[in-house]
Amino acid sequence: MITSTSNGQIKNLIQLQKKGKTRKEQDVFVIEGIKMYEEAPRERIVKVYVSESFYHDIKEPLIQSRNPLSSRSTGHLQEKYFNDIPFEVVKDSVFKEISDTMTPQGIMAIIKKQHYTLDELFHNENANLVILEDIRDPGNLGTILRTSEGAGVTGIILSKSSVDIYNPKVIRSTMGSIYRMPHIYVENLNKTLQEAKALGIALYAAHLAGENNYDMEDYSSKCGILIGNEANGLSREIAQLASRYIKIPMEGKVESLNAAVAASILMYEIYRQRRH
Repeated sequence: MITSTSNGQIKNLIQLQKKGKTRKEQDVFVIEGIKMYEEAPRERIVKVYVSESFYHDIKEPLIQSRNPLSSRSTGHLQEKYFNDIPFEVVKDSVFKEISDTMTPQGIMAIIKKQHYTLDELFHNENANLVILEDIRDPGNLGTILRTSEGAGVTGIILSKSSVDIYNPKVIRSTMGSIYRMPHIYVENLNKTLQEAKALGIALYAAHLAGENNYDMEDYSSKCGILIGNEANGLSREIAQLASRYIKIPMEGKVESLNAAVAASILMYEIYRQRRH
């Protein structure tokens, strides 16, 4: 059992939680919680860390609901829940120190990153992209990922200045979609958008200067929606590359919507049109 925060593995976990540079160097990220662990692709799990109390609490109903245990032996726990995946038991007080949540569920894991290419995203015959410029709020990005999966988005493209998608707060907000939603950061968003347009992908910018409301457009062909920074919206340079400006009508004195909310509205209009 690991009993001290000075342990090398624990120090590394803390760095992976806090520093995007460390995650990038090791090409991994950290997940926490039972749901995130159960949904993780087994071939991408590097190592698992469990609290002492979690390890001994074989009667945990959330585990039993998906992994019925025929015995209370630790051997069966290892066989049925970890399935030969290497794991370490961590003293409860140490686990609480390394957890990024207020009430840790007692399990975290190091996961290999999945890599995607622009070719994969652009050449999907049903391309339905969400393109994000300088999104900074982890909660917004996590919500956008989760909603994207639900709305049938085929890929997410992010400017390099956007928040790290492997930030623990983003990971938590995705509720597992991080494992399944193709995504890629690009060095030059301007160039990427020009490439997309050259391949016949129509780009729609959520913009106050939009001529049509968002639900008046036809999204049946390859398309992408552009969502800008929470405070400043899309930069002029990026907005000018849009095929069309669209707007979300609003009542009252509201001038704009939260970036994740605006993105969700547009994603589900595209989904509605393609579903029918």
